Amino acid sequence: MGKRKSRAKPPPKKRMDKLDTTFCCPFCNHGSGVECKIDLKNNIGEASCRICQESFSTSVNALTEPIDVYSEWIDECERVNNLEEEAD
Repeated sequence: MGKRKSRAKPPPKKRMDKLDTTFCCPFCNHGSGVECKIDLKNNIGEASCRICQESFSTSVNALTEPIDVYSEWIDECERVNNLEEEAD
């Protein structure tokens, strides 16, 4: 009689890396100067630079991450800059 084949264990699941909560400021270019905080109770996300005191706030939902708040801030800065260029 032959041996029965044993079942191979599935590979362990990889853990997701934590996303950053500190970013580079678009105004003063200081690395890790911007901190993003999310208040789900009031549905507000805030990104603020502790060097130049610039800040941005937006509405959030349960799926929002700090990188989303920062990305919205960068998008808004680019939108405002494009409007100023078109006005000139």
